Amino acid sequence: MELDNIKNSYKILNILRLLAFQTGSEVSYSEIGQKVSLSRNTVERYIDLLEKTFIIFKLNGFSKNLRKEIVKNSKYYFWYNGIRNAVISNFNTLELRNDTGQLWENYIISERIKFQKFSKVHSNYFFWRTYDQQEIDLIEERDGKLFAFEIKYNTSKCKTPAAWKQTYPDSKFIVINKDNYLEYIS
Repeated sequence: MELDNIKNSYKILNILRLLAFQTGSEVSYSEIGQKVSLSRNTVERYIDLLEKTFIIFKLNGFSKNLRKEIVKNSKYYFWYNGIRNAVISNFNTLELRNDTGQLWENYIISERIKFQKFSKVHSNYFFWRTYDQQEIDLIEERDGKLFAFEIKYNTSKCKTPAAWKQTYPDSKFIVINKDNYLEYIS
């Protein structure tokens, strides 16, 4: 069994904490390895184990134009925000938190994927970012079409990134916020 090969199991919790604080950001295995004093390969193996036990899941970068789009690192999210909150010991209300945006993004992305799987809608999921810092939180690729979701807790206005619009003009761009989120996750 793979769990038998874990020598420093407490380091998994340290990795989870680091992933929790990096929710919605690209993750470097080497950087995590340095912070928890493990090799890059061991970190990668432990994160793979966390994925296989349905604690976290990965979004890779989306790209069809490798010269302008970044796909090197991945982002990790928790299947349930409660696990994320427990790992970082923070159960405060949203008004008292400084990670509301991360919680909201994690919640919407995980619930969207669960909803699509439950509805038997087969999609590929990604995030998108360019070298000049244009980004989109969630890309859904299904039935030959692209759906871009920008996730904002507040109902502020949000424009389609120019590079996305130019490169993928036939895609649909949707802003998910606390006023309309239910139609995308239920």
